[in-house]
Amino acid sequence: MIEVEKLNDQTYRVTVSDARTTRHEVTLTSDYHRKLTGGKVSPEKLIERSFAFLLEREPNTSILARFDLPVINRYFPEFEETIKKRL
Repeated sequence: MIEVEKLNDQTYRVTVSDARTTRHEVTLTSDYHRKLTGGKVSPEKLIERSFAFLLEREPNTSILARFDLPVINRYFPEFEETIKKRL
């Protein structure tokens, strides 16, 4: 289960409940949000789907505790194209 909570304009707390519960702090700029979604889905939904993408590739305990959402693309170059299709 993935829960996304908005902390401020650009910062979100994500709680992933699996065998072990993990918490993550993610930053997302409005520019990057628009780039990936065209403004068609909420930032929270984008982050939730991004974590689903990550969880298909690694356990929640391997996901960084704090990161900017664009960092995912550095580790997984297919991220941006994949997430655009899924939204």
